[in-house]
Order: sequence, then structure tokens, then C-alpha cells
Amino acid sequence: MSDGGSEGAPERDGLRTALAGLTTRGRSFLAAGVAAAVCSYLLGQADLLRVGLLLAALPLVCVLVLHRTRYRVAGSRTLTPARVPAATESRVRLRMENVSRLPTGVLMLQDRVPYVLGPRPRFILDRVEAGGRREVSYRVRSDLRGRYPLGPLQLRLSDPFGMCELTRSFSASDILTVVPRVEPLPAVRQVGEAAGYGDGRQHSPALAGEDDVIPRGYRHGDDLRRVHWRSTARHGELMVRREEQPQKARCTVLLDTREDAHPGSGPDSAFEWAVAGAASTAVHLLERGFSVRLLTDTGSSVPGPDGAGSFAGGTGSADAAGLLLDTLAVVERSEEHGLSAAYDVLRGGNEGLLVAFFGDLDEEQAAVAGRMRQRSGAAVAFVLDGDAWTRGPGGIRFSDGQVPVAERLQLLRKAGWTALPVTPGDTLPALCTDTPETVAGGRS
Repeated sequence: MSDGGSEGAPERDGLRTALAGLTTRGRSFLAAGVAAAVCSYLLGQADLLRVGLLLAALPLVCVLVLHRTRYRVAGSRTLTPARVPAATESRVRLRMENVSRLPTGVLMLQDRVPYVLGPRPRFILDRVEAGGRREVSYRVRSDLRGRYPLGPLQLRLSDPFGMCELTRSFSASDILTVVPRVEPLPAVRQVGEAAGYGDGRQHSPALAGEDDVIPRGYRHGDDLRRVHWRSTARHGELMVRREEQPQKARCTVLLDTREDAHPGSGPDSAFEWAVAGAASTAVHLLERGFSVRLLTDTGSSVPGPDGAGSFAGGTGSADAAGLLLDTLAVVERSEEHGLSAAYDVLRGGNEGLLVAFFGDLDEEQAAVAGRMRQRSGAAVAFVLDGDAWTRGPGGIRFSDGQVPVAERLQLLRKAGWTALPVTPGDTLPALCTDTPETVAGGRS
């Protein structure tokens, strides 16, 4: 976030660098001086020689003075915030402090930023007194998610006559993370109470029968109505029935990242809609107490903070959501041609709620997606109509080998999915509102 250094201290080949920093004005003065000196020799005019020496000496003296100047300038950068949704601005504050005992000349401050964040910001700072400081700021904005480096900060020194300029760079840089936009989803009524979905929690009963009780010792504050007298008589001390143990519901958000499944590119493409939808769904479920795992078609699960492959909801869900969004900020399209790798991962156990964002599916991949339903308590699929995103004015183009979206929906629904078509202009909250019992955990 910050860096400081000696700006203007002599370096190896520093004089040669300073000479290379002559501006157009400095080079013109030097050329005019040399030309005047040559003319004075040819014409025998001593006065012209003195003029030529003055013209040539001025830029050289400026180079020497700037080369020998020892400014110590500290610089820092602050991002507010460092993680922003796509199409949202972040403010960058630059702070310069003259830590030397000499005042500086005119300084030009320049920060290096990727072109997608906007033009490179430049600021002119007037004379900075000894111990003085200056603060400037600028805004950056990107419609494309990703991680973008800011810096290093560059400081350009110039003499009062504008004959020479030297550029020095700080070493520190910062990262701006642009995450997918997260839309708040409606709190829909839930009807399912099976394992892994429902109200976000399932309970293991304290006892299945009088002979299956696993009691524990009495603790101060326990309700006396929970005392298990048979175990008390057996152990010779008060024993109480165990409380029901809440278990966190599980959910897997499956993101289809296959390159050939999402035609088009850019912030309004089908793939970016799917990424934003997966982000909104995962954050919504984390806030409702679900344990969320993010899975891609490559079979890769995004590991949670505990390394268990999922992000825990409830307390600390904001931190888990931030880590998950950081992952989705850099997710890219894969070169996979099928969903078999993801199916192999899902086949390992009961996944609870499964929410998938599919792109174009051929008949084979639609069948694989249908089999995924067998390993989940409830399954919701958002099927993106790639043809709608790539359709030209007045024309319809179906991707080679792909099943029309109506047939894809029919295949998935026969397998037990709650399948919803997605076209350009659709929003995830609207789809959830139109179809209750979807993302929040129900089963149709």
C-alpha cells in the first residue's frame, strides 16, 4: 500500500539517464548553442560564441542540478474499497510526502493502471515544502470482473526551466478485485424438508426410543424436565437427554464454464450472466445458513476456509461470501467438452440442494445432467439459451450439435430438475419470483 525512496539520488549511469531526460526545449537550446558556436567560429564573431555557450550551458546545468538533487519522497496508495462489484467505482487516493530537508520543484505524479480501468491518471504537484505532503485521488471502474494491478507509482521530476525531466518509480503496487454483481434474491417459501434443503437446517433427534437414549451429565441450568431417570439410577448422578443437534444444510452450486457452451463474450454475454447468477445464489444461501460448495464442469471444487471444500454459512457468512466472490472474479472458461468430471464428483454422496447454471447442452450432456439429479435432495437448473444471445437481427442460429432449449428443459424436467430457461434481459430475482420453491431450497 505504500512505498518510499530516495528520489534523485545518483545511480549507476545516472548522468547518462539524466542526459536522456532532456526535453524538447532542452534539446533545442543545446542544438542552438552548438550551432551558434559553429557560426561564431566560421564568421569570427566572438559575441556570437558567448551567446552559443550560454544557450548550450543552460540545459547542461539543469541536467547536472537535477542529477545531483537528492529529494526523499514517500508515496502511498489507498483503495476504497479494494473489492468492488462490476460496473462500480472505486476511489484511489495517492499521498506524497517530502521527507527531505529541501523543497521540491514541480513534480508530475503518474499511476499505472490497466487500460480497462480507464486512462492513466496524471497529476501536477507544485513545489512541496520540506516535510510537506500532498494528496490527490482518482476513480477507477471496470465492467469486466477480474483482478487488476495498480502501480507502480511513477514520479517525474523537472527543473524550473523545463529543460530536463527524470522519472523514478516506486516498487509497491496494489490489487483491485472486481467481483461479479450480486443481486438480492427474494425470500421464497420453502416446502422441502429433506436432507440438505428446507429451512437450511436439519436435526438429528436426541433419541429414537427409550432404549436408544445417549444421555449426558447434568449441567447447571439444564431443564429438569429433561432428566432421564433410568440413566440417573444406573449412573448414580443426574443424567439428562441430549438436545437435538442442528446440522447445517448443504448446497452445491454448479457453474458450467465450458467455452463451447457459452457463445459470445463481454460483460453482457451468457457466460457472465451465469457467473453473476452463481455468485448471487451462493451468497443468498450462505446468508440463510447453508454450507455452500462451488463446483465447475472441470470437477474442481473451490475449497473453503477450512479446506473442506465448502463455505460455511451463518456466522461469518460475510467473510465466506467474500472469499467465494474473489474466486468467481477470476474464473475463466474451460476447454472441457462435457460434464462428466462434475458428475463424478457429485456421484460421491448426497449433495442436498443442487443449483446449476448450464450453457448449451447436446443430447449426451443433457443426459449426464439428468443423472446428476439422482444424487441431490432437490435440483434447480438455470438453462441459458445461447442462441438467444447470439441471434442476429431477424435471424435465428442454432449452435451445431446443440439441443434447442425447449428440448433441453424437457429432458432435465423428466429427470426431476426444476429447469428454468434464461434469455437476455432476464434477471435472477425475477426468475426466482416467478417460480417459488427454487433457489431458497424448495422442490417442485
